[in-house]
Amino acid sequence: MTSIGRYVSKLAGYAPAVPTPFDDRGDVDSAALETFCDRQIQEGATALVVCGTTGEAPTLSMEEHCTLIRLAAGVSSGRVPVIAGAGSNSTDHAIELTRDAEASGADAVLSVVPYYNKPTQTGLYEHFRAIAQSTALPVILYDVPSRTVCRLSDDTVARLAELPQIIGLKDATGDVTRPPRLRPRVGKDFRLLSGDDATALPFLVQGGNGCISVTSNVVPGLCRSIYLAYKQGQMQRAQSLAHQVAQLTAALFRETNPVPVKYALSLLGLMAPSVRLPLVELTDQTKSELAQVIAQMREQHPEYLLGKECGPLQRLARGYGLASRYSSHHRRVPA
Repeated sequence: MTSIGRYVSKLAGYAPAVPTPFDDRGDVDSAALETFCDRQIQEGATALVVCGTTGEAPTLSMEEHCTLIRLAAGVSSGRVPVIAGAGSNSTDHAIELTRDAEASGADAVLSVVPYYNKPTQTGLYEHFRAIAQSTALPVILYDVPSRTVCRLSDDTVARLAELPQIIGLKDATGDVTRPPRLRPRVGKDFRLLSGDDATALPFLVQGGNGCISVTSNVVPGLCRSIYLAYKQGQMQRAQSLAHQVAQLTAALFRETNPVPVKYALSLLGLMAPSVRLPLVELTDQTKSELAQVIAQMREQHPEYLLGKECGPLQRLARGYGLASRYSSHHRRVPA
C-alpha cells in the first residue's frame, strides 16, 4: 500500500457521501463545502467521500471535480482520508478522473460499475484493472445496480481483490448476506462498506467494516454512536439507535438522492437545496415530511443533529408544538 493510502487501508465506521453545495448562480459554493467538511470531521466522520452520486458527479465539470477534491483535502489536512468519486462508463474517462483526483490530493478513489454500456463480468474486470494500473491511489469498487443496471458478481470482486491497488467495495445492493459470502474470498483487510443506509447495521453484523452514508450528512453523531455501540458489543443499543434513525433515512430516500438530503441540510443552514438538472427540487409533500422529521429529530436528539436551526425549521417546530425546548445551545453528549 502506498503511503498516500495508508489511512484508507483500515477504513471503518461511517463516512459521509458529501453533497456538492451550489450557490445562487449554480456554481460550486466553496465556503459552504469547506464549512460542511470541517463540521463532519469534528463530528467523527472517518473519511470524506466527494464527487460521488450524492455529490452530483455526472453534472460536474473536470475543473469542478478537481476543485472539490482540493477543497476537501485542504480542509481535512490529513485528519481523515478524502475519497474521490472517479467513475465513468468510459474506461479512458475514468482513468482521467482518477489521475486528476490523485493530482488534486485525494487519498483514494471510488470507482463505480460502468453504467449504460452493460459490460460482461470480463469487461468489468478489465475496466477496473486498467484503472488500478493507472494510479498509485487505492481504489474502492462501487456496486450500485439500481443506478448502473449491471452488477459486480462475487467472483469478479474476488478476482479484483487480488490486485493490490483495489482495497475495498462499496456495496449499495442492500444484500446483507454479501459480507459473509465475500469475506473468505477477499481476506480480512479488504474493506467491505455498505452503501445502503437502511441496511447498514445488518451489513456490519454480517462482517462489514462500515458505511458510506447519506444519512450521516444530517446526523453524523448518531451514525457514529450506532457504529460504536456495535463495536462495543452493545447490540441492543445499536439496534435502538438504528431504529431511531430509520424514519430520517426513509425520508432522505423518498425521492432521488441527493435532492432530499440537500433540502434537509438547507433546513439546518448548512447549504442551499439547489440541484442541477436533470434533478429538480422536491415535491411539497416530501419537503413537508422531511421538515417534520428534522424538527422531531431536533427535539428528541439535539446532541446528534448537525447544523443550526433556521427560520423555516423553527417555524415548523412551533407548528408541531416542539418549540418549548427548541434551542441551539444544547450540550453535546459524547457518543
